[in-house]
Amino acid sequence: MPEISGETEAIILIKAAPQVGDTHGETVCCAGVDLEGNWLRLYPVSFRYLKDGQKFGRWDKVSFLWSSPRDDRRVESRRIDQQSLTIIGDLPKRERGQFLNSLIVTSLNKEREAGRSLALLKADIKDFIYEKKTDDEIAKETEKFKLIRDQADMFNSKPLIPYRPAPYKFKYRYETDDGRREGTCQDWEIEATFYKWSKLYGEDGALERLVNRWGKEYPEKGVFFAMGTHSQYPDTWLINGIIRFDEVPQLSLF
Repeated sequence: MPEISGETEAIILIKAAPQVGDTHGETVCCAGVDLEGNWLRLYPVSFRYLKDGQKFGRWDKVSFLWSSPRDDRRVESRRIDQQSLTIIGDLPKRERGQFLNSLIVTSLNKEREAGRSLALLKADIKDFIYEKKTDDEIAKETEKFKLIRDQADMFNSKPLIPYRPAPYKFKYRYETDDGRREGTCQDWEIEATFYKWSKLYGEDGALERLVNRWGKEYPEKGVFFAMGTHSQYPDTWLINGIIRFDEVPQLSLF
């Protein structure tokens, strides 16, 4: 298959917790929607190696050069030139409701059947839970991040901010048109908040507050799941991000 390349602008919607792989090192799962309404998966993004002016957030409009990846055949995937990534603006609040309305789905099975691997899911949330990782899981994740930090990077002149993988998995139980599901939530904000609140309230206090906020407060206001399939297991959907309704008060669907 011939390589395809180009330059694209997109609105960022997903920034998941960092992962470490043998091929790309430490990367963050990022995804957005281009100006024609098409989902795009951007990788590899080594977020902590980005320059300060490149560190985008949700709703930022970014421009980047890309090529078709050789190791990922999902239609939305784009291998980006990280050095070309530029923040060129953001999506105004007054436009966010209409923007999201065009993306909402209620069935992941239908998205998979259509060949898509990214989706904005409206789900009936039943529960938010946390599970302690095993000592072996924590040790392996910690060692992977340590190896990456210890590697010299010719483009990076600043020391990296230390990153510790969270000792817990955070999960949602929810229901869609396809039935009941359970999925691990990879939203970076949850892990960052866990560490922030652990310093203020202790680990147990942090977990209690996480359950209250992500399991009660946000679902009562309403949230969308930003979903993506696993690269090696295309029928497995992961919760890559949480988008709250209170960020988009003009949402007309409800």
